[in-house]
Amino acid sequence: MSKPITIFDTTLRDGEQAPGFGMNINEKLRMAAQLDLLGVDVIEAGFPICSQGDFDAVKAIAETVENATVAGLARTREEDIDRAGEAIAPAKKGRIHTFIATSDIHMEHKLKMNRDEVLAEADKAVRHAKSWCDDVEFSAEDATRTDPEFLFEVIHAAVEAGATTVNIPDTVGYAVPWEFGQLISDIRKRVPGGDKINISVHCHNDLGLAVANSLIAVQNGADQVECTINGIGERAGNASLEELAMAIHTRQNQFDQHLNLNHQYIYPASQTLIEITGQNLQANKAVVGQNAFSHEAGIHQHGVLSNPLTYEIMTPATIGKKGNDIVLGKHSGRKALNHRLEELGFTFTREELDRVYDGFIEICDRKKIVSDQDLIYLSTNGVTELGDEFVQNNMQNMLNREE
Repeated sequence: MSKPITIFDTTLRDGEQAPGFGMNINEKLRMAAQLDLLGVDVIEAGFPICSQGDFDAVKAIAETVENATVAGLARTREEDIDRAGEAIAPAKKGRIHTFIATSDIHMEHKLKMNRDEVLAEADKAVRHAKSWCDDVEFSAEDATRTDPEFLFEVIHAAVEAGATTVNIPDTVGYAVPWEFGQLISDIRKRVPGGDKINISVHCHNDLGLAVANSLIAVQNGADQVECTINGIGERAGNASLEELAMAIHTRQNQFDQHLNLNHQYIYPASQTLIEITGQNLQANKAVVGQNAFSHEAGIHQHGVLSNPLTYEIMTPATIGKKGNDIVLGKHSGRKALNHRLEELGFTFTREELDRVYDGFIEICDRKKIVSDQDLIYLSTNGVTELGDEFVQNNMQNMLNREE
């Protein structure tokens, strides 16, 4: 039987910290409701100490979310933890997520603390958080640039203090998959009681490896993956929830793990975030991008129209998208053109279709994509009666209209 992996969504916290992705309380509530429908296990709703608005949003989400655990982020400072504890108090299931940096570069230049001081701070913070709730997550910020021996020591101290989840962040997106997988495996082997520790990973995408690092972590024993809708987040973003989910779902034969998600809400969640933030995705974004299920090349269109599995490894319906898109352009063939013409109500003989296709290709040389309106204008039933002259005249009118 496969092992369930906890999905910890930080769209409303780490995601919102990216420039241009700020959300007000109503927008956060709307996004949280969508995440709950999606079935994420944990919603990190915000960083309560950072502002009154963030505190109010976390508290409102804690009051309204029905299924997911609601987490609030806190530094190891007592006032941070108290603020997070107050914000999540109304939740049916609440979690405090506390963190401190453990790499030498962060300790020296940011914290101005030594290793013993960081160890003591981690221990104290987890113990204080436990006075607010049983579910406490501890993160060793910049774990992948931390001396492994010290990292093992900090993890052990956090677990001994009562942390129920220990998070291993690749805070600056520095790790490569084989290295990160080995680190997770080593934590299991080297930390006392490591076989019983609930390990989380939080990967950033600075080298474009966040999803790959998260997947290799899962294969090496990680129990929780932290991610965001559309991969938003600081700098180059976080591991993308939709890519993680569909990688495990589509390649289930490669995983002894599964996610308890309602996959049909993936695309709606993506679209909701776009609408709320006004930040569009690049067209070729995996899984949820505009072109993820779109086909223009004739050979691809021919294959997809015969059987979608020829060029699609997952179905649009799986993620809650209506269907694939056959985009008509200069790379399209007669089969795709005829398919769309039939959908628009036109039926042509092969000879007639050849004439329409010739006109279509000439238009394509002037436009990137030919619209339905263009096809209707070019291909009326009159082509059957008037033949080449009608097509040529209509095509010329079309070209004149575009100039």
